[in-house]
Amino acid sequence: MKSNKIYGYVRVSTREQNEARQMEAMRKLHIPEENIYMDKQSGKDFDRPAYLRLKARLRPGDTLCIHSLDRLGRNYCEVLEQWRILTKTKRVYMVVIDMPLLDTRDKGKDLTGMFISDMVLQILSYIAQNERENIRRRQAEGIRAARERGVRFGRPRKEVPDDFAEIVARWRRKEITEKEALAQSGMGHTRFYYTIHRLGL
Repeated sequence: MKSNKIYGYVRVSTREQNEARQMEAMRKLHIPEENIYMDKQSGKDFDRPAYLRLKARLRPGDTLCIHSLDRLGRNYCEVLEQWRILTKTKRVYMVVIDMPLLDTRDKGKDLTGMFISDMVLQILSYIAQNERENIRRRQAEGIRAARERGVRFGRPRKEVPDDFAEIVARWRRKEITEKEALAQSGMGHTRFYYTIHRLGL
């Protein structure tokens, strides 16, 4: 038997962000408070407790409302997969409030309408994914340019003491122990032997 309940899903990226705008949009659709599920975490994946509980509760014929596509998720492939599960496997109607074209309620038996809805989703998801890749590329280019200017990232390399060769020689002549050699050079075991190899000692 088909259900006809309406649900809302709200997501904010951090606990400091305000969900009021999304909640107000849900109330305007007369979604009962107990049917609104909210996560306060990143949209990088779908391992979110409230979303998983909501998905388990959905039945064929139910309607799921989200304020905007990026509230569902931010990963292109995963958003498409979740959309497929919700609309095709679970047979749930989807409503993206700020994108009326992504409303499958009145198009459930209209193949053309479903095709347009799916096509728009893929275009929007592609744009979002492409923008994230552009951001990562710009970050990588910025890091590369900084390195070319001599900017170093990570921990600064410790200087080798001026008398390192003498410390090594004394250690090899067994005048000092390995522990004493490490202490005098200010190095750990791994770096001590790596420096000996690097300097050809």
